[in-house]
Amino acid sequence: MTEAIIHIDSLAFGGAGFGRLDGKACFVPFTAPGDVARIKITHEKTSYVEGEVLTLQEESPQRVASPCPVFGVCGGCTWQHLSYSAQLEAKKQIFTETLRRFGRVDPARIDSPVPAEHPYGYRSRAQFKVRWVGGKLHMGFYRRGSHFVVDIPVGCALCHPMLNEALAEIRHLLICFAESDRIPQVDAAVGEDGAVLIIVHYIGDSPGKARNFFEDAQNELTSVNGLHLQFGRKDTIERVWGIDELSYCFPAGFLPDLPEISLVFSRGGFSQVNYQQNRELVRAVHRMACLTGSERLLDLFCGNGNFSLPLARYAAAVAGVEEYGPSLDDGRRNARDNGTSAIDFILSDAAAGVRFLVSRGDSFPVVVLDPPRTGAKEAVREIVRLNPERIVYVSCDPATLGRDLGLFGKDGYAVCESLPVDMFPQTYHIESVTLLRKA
Repeated sequence: MTEAIIHIDSLAFGGAGFGRLDGKACFVPFTAPGDVARIKITHEKTSYVEGEVLTLQEESPQRVASPCPVFGVCGGCTWQHLSYSAQLEAKKQIFTETLRRFGRVDPARIDSPVPAEHPYGYRSRAQFKVRWVGGKLHMGFYRRGSHFVVDIPVGCALCHPMLNEALAEIRHLLICFAESDRIPQVDAAVGEDGAVLIIVHYIGDSPGKARNFFEDAQNELTSVNGLHLQFGRKDTIERVWGIDELSYCFPAGFLPDLPEISLVFSRGGFSQVNYQQNRELVRAVHRMACLTGSERLLDLFCGNGNFSLPLARYAAAVAGVEEYGPSLDDGRRNARDNGTSAIDFILSDAAAGVRFLVSRGDSFPVVVLDPPRTGAKEAVREIVRLNPERIVYVSCDPATLGRDLGLFGKDGYAVCESLPVDMFPQTYHIESVTLLRKA
């Protein structure tokens, strides 16, 4: 079978439309529930097949026009063809099913997603891939399932407008750079105040010449406030000119009686890509933590203090554990600059950090964790040893979240509530905040 007609019933984690062919699960990217499509079979396995659309014989009413000219080719987005309401509905279904399957979470415990006010133009960070193809510069994102760079000369519809301005200026500059084929990637980030910081990855043999070139080009990058070169891993980043940090804020009164808080993160440091939705995450964590001022709070994977700083006002004391040194330095500085002295920042991976705290006899009734996409499997057993009353788990991956919730469940913790937050509109990615308590 090389071609087939399929009715798309739903959307799957990963973004593809889902239907069945001869009893087999079939996944077709860029389709919508209600589509009837003629597809080409691209992969056929024992239990499932994958296909790509040849023609749509019937179009779903959930379909909308995409504003991006390379949507469907570029791998950065999966759902621009869906109405935003359909995206939210799909995320709720996918999130609920994933947690039920991996963590045995009762669907009744899962809330509707918090929608984004701005479904486009929200990304504050992006990694633009760079390739030369047939003598022409391609700067953009990888095509789905490949390392072919799809050029986006008019910018990315998901990115903050200032990032697209900077992208256009950097593109023009790279065309003039003698070793432009030695630049595989450009990282761009924008602060909430509109300041832009660029990191150019250089893999050539003449770092001094590269540094001189970008020093001399400062006046041509009018949208850029700081430029850095990276020669390998993060610890090789060198400032060429301009700023080396960005900032975002939590406005006064955002949480009860909270004064305005401004947080910085340094070049190469982590921050959420959607500042507005990040505030929704913090709002949810504050609500679920139920701090009364007498509890000691542990913040694992604390980064620059994104949760530690806003929550410190409501806790008796806070310990923050982070393994990336520059982010921990940012956290210490943020605490100092915001007049918060009750945070004990510890440089360590999460599991070892908890073991250290246990060894010195510390206890924490409330634990907050925000691990990377791989989850917190190694830290779960150590967290349980603390015997916290509440665990608030912030996740960007439903599958690893479900796995870890299952591990917590084996030690007597049950999910009370799980709130998806749509941090990444136009994609299948789902951020969430989950509260666990002893069963």
